Amino acid sequence: MADPKPALVLHLSSGGEPLIFPLTADESAGVEEKIPDLLKHGGVHSVQTRDGNTVSVNFAHIAAAYVDDLSRKGKFGLSV
Repeated sequence: MADPKPALVLHLSSGGEPLIFPLTADESAGVEEKIPDLLKHGGVHSVQTRDGNTVSVNFAHIAAAYVDDLSRKGKFGLSV
């Protein structure tokens, strides 16, 4: 089984392709926990990407957000 590769996936309210930010395992747990509150209140949150960059996201402009595993084969995103 492949090592997990968590990523923050953001779907903008204006549409278009989702934005994908690879995260470390430690960062992904914290971000995943805060997503519901950030979406509800439209807050701004900064995340540290796997490559060491910091990205600030204004969740007032995000329609959907979730943490997904980029190492899964054949499936990506929300699944039913």
